[in-house]
Amino acid sequence: MVFKRMLGAFGVGAPSVDTVLFTPRTKPGGTLEGEVRLKGGDFDAEIEHITLDLVARVEIEHGGGEGSGLGEFSSVRVSGPFTLAKGKERVIAFAIPVPWESPISEIGGQPLRGMAVGVRTELAIAKAVDKGDLDMIAVEPLPSQLRILESLLQLGFGFKSADLEAGRLYGVHQELPFYQEIEFYPSGRYAGQVGEIEVTFVADPAGLQVVLEADKRAGRYSGSDAIGRFHVSHDDALRTDWAGELGRWLDSLSQYASHSGHHGDPNAGYYGDHDHGHHGGHHGGHHGGSGLGMVAAAGAAGVVGGLVAGEVVEEIFEGGEDEGGDW
Repeated sequence: MVFKRMLGAFGVGAPSVDTVLFTPRTKPGGTLEGEVRLKGGDFDAEIEHITLDLVARVEIEHGGGEGSGLGEFSSVRVSGPFTLAKGKERVIAFAIPVPWESPISEIGGQPLRGMAVGVRTELAIAKAVDKGDLDMIAVEPLPSQLRILESLLQLGFGFKSADLEAGRLYGVHQELPFYQEIEFYPSGRYAGQVGEIEVTFVADPAGLQVVLEADKRAGRYSGSDAIGRFHVSHDDALRTDWAGELGRWLDSLSQYASHSGHHGDPNAGYYGDHDHGHHGGHHGGHHGGSGLGMVAAAGAAGVVGGLVAGEVVEEIFEGGEDEGGDW
């Protein structure tokens, strides 16, 4: 994409830059490959550096309200200083790593409503910096993440929206300064028991930490949130009957709530230790075991129809830097 603001930053006749992505779709832990293509302008230009930033739209709480900004979560310098001669062309190939905690933005070729992730090219010439335009990328879920998301569809939940919250999860090792919440609304048997389910993944090369937050509607614990958390390897995630595991956890919430004389933890016994509530905008609770169950096969066919909702995701980036700015 040729920078639209290049003339404003460096003057008429300045170099032009076009960043071309060979892999516009990737997964957490994957690699983005492409080229930065430069064409010299009407004068020799002293390039100081070229940097590629991964950015995403993030919800940021400030004061009494909430706004949104364009958050940078990875930055890789793909070129040091060099001279770009007048009218000359230069191509810089790159292969940059995608963080394991990168948010999911697309499933089955369709974007998740509320999500937008991109690559921003930063060019520095003679101490002036132009951060240029954005190239959209799609971050698709890991197979382990897809299995868990799909299980909620099997239980009758529907996709509502997804967003990124600035901050850190309590008790979870986290590399990025935000976490993603993927929200589902209930239907069928769970429609009167929970208001919605929020799923958060924190991935690394070995596996997933998963935080589930259920907004309960019925019984003694109505109005409070039930937190479930577990850690599972990527391989074990593919062998687990998540619909069965999560179904038992959800059923336990209503069972405990239905016993008016019960004063214990309605989350106890599922996915290790649990806690209630939301602490300072971040999930509460404690790290626990995986609660692995029986093996069950699950395909991805139902995900496209039930989980994602298409939209023109480029619109999400419009005004991003003006509204909240970078972190």
